[in-house]
Amino acid sequence: MSPTRQFTVYPAIDVRGGAVVRLLKGDYDQETRYPGDPVEVAVQYARSGARWLHLVDLDAARAGGYTLAETLGQIVDRTGLMVQTGGGVRSEDDVKAILDAGATRVVVGSLAVREPETVMGWIEKFGPEQITVALDTRTGEDGTWVLPTAGWTSVAQEDLITALHRYDDSGLRHVLCTDIGRDGTLAGPNFHLYTMLTRSAPQLQVQASGGARDVDDVRAARKTGCSGIILGKAVLEGRLSIEDAVAEEGL
Repeated sequence: MSPTRQFTVYPAIDVRGGAVVRLLKGDYDQETRYPGDPVEVAVQYARSGARWLHLVDLDAARAGGYTLAETLGQIVDRTGLMVQTGGGVRSEDDVKAILDAGATRVVVGSLAVREPETVMGWIEKFGPEQITVALDTRTGEDGTWVLPTAGWTSVAQEDLITALHRYDDSGLRHVLCTDIGRDGTLAGPNFHLYTMLTRSAPQLQVQASGGARDVDDVRAARKTGCSGIILGKAVLEGRLSIEDAVAEEGL
């Protein structure tokens, strides 16, 4: 039986070159920039009722070396939001520095696919509530879910489910899965994918990411068994309010 889940809405702020941006399907050449400093946008989200924030360092996702520690600290100080954040996390020192800067959880992406044993060690050292494993996926030519890494510029050898099951005995609790083909498209999340994941690994808290467009998508994500949903473009473009989204958390 699946554990009881607290459903959580995670408004997202993706940062590139100091600006709030969204990429289309992970393509760095298809970027949309939005007005507002990342800290000010986070303040608006907190005032609208958000409890959490998903903060992404897009520059570091490709090049390594998390650059948003100062921004993260300002967000936490000014808003009181719990923040999960990542991009370019390569070492234990990176994890510690991000936590010390004020993060509640550190998001580990490419390294979680390339070096699962390393990340399992971090889960043991820092605790399962401090690490979110991000598995960004798209369908391959053979129909399996493949795992692009390094800012979605290369592809891992293992498929999504194989990579996920490597963590079965690690204590991993939080998994963020982005369907790259839906990301930034406002086409709706891939609920087939999330139903498959929650059934395959019912012990995990799965966060849906990619394509969310309205409050119906938030409700549908909760009904698949997901523990949360990432909201990016729909919120930035005023198609979905934080108030309406967080109203679904307690249902």
